Amino acid sequence: MAKASEADLREGLVDVMQAMDARGLNRGTSGNVSARLEGGAMLVSPSGVPAARLEPQHMVLVRADGSTPAGALKPSSEWRMHRQLLAARPDVNAVVHCHSRYATTLACAGRPIPPLHYMVAVAGGADIPIAPYSTFGSAELGAGVVETLAGRYGALMANHGQIALAPRLDLALAIAEEIEEQAAIYWGTLMIGGPTLLSAAEIDVVLQRFAVYGQGSRSAEDR
Repeated sequence: MAKASEADLREGLVDVMQAMDARGLNRGTSGNVSARLEGGAMLVSPSGVPAARLEPQHMVLVRADGSTPAGALKPSSEWRMHRQLLAARPDVNAVVHCHSRYATTLACAGRPIPPLHYMVAVAGGADIPIAPYSTFGSAELGAGVVETLAGRYGALMANHGQIALAPRLDLALAIAEEIEEQAAIYWGTLMIGGPTLLSAAEIDVVLQRFAVYGQGSRSAEDR
């Protein structure tokens, strides 16, 4: 599959930020998204700009050394986390971070999402884990998220929110939406006595099927 141009990625980042607002995954100026560029650079959403006001030119180019072009908007406070994730995961090209209500509720309660439904496996494992808490915008936060996401595509972030990554922006957004759905289902089961969990063997089968499900794959070229 042909790789997206920088212009397409800029438009895609705006679309994802606005979609998160429209679908209830984000509110106000919270949340941020990024996409990989060549040479270790990335595009990331700017700090403090409401999604409804975003335009493609507002997306911030962050070079491999962390610098930005003269006159660019200030990048998201979480740009370090995005850069750390893209550097650590050559298999992905996009990162979506949001403060969706149910995922954030569980993250603040210290509750990872267990294998209560087979769609938990869209995040790449038998559960949806929680990355340890560190101050927002810090390198320590990014390091903890990178470690938690090893081999996975989504996680909660303690006392913060959730994060998803994928080879393409639309896939990262879809994973974030599914994490929020699974968080809501888990929250609901806790209100009526708790979930009945799937076995490890069944989750293994689901993960194997997800690897070949649909029209494409999660390969690094699928951007």
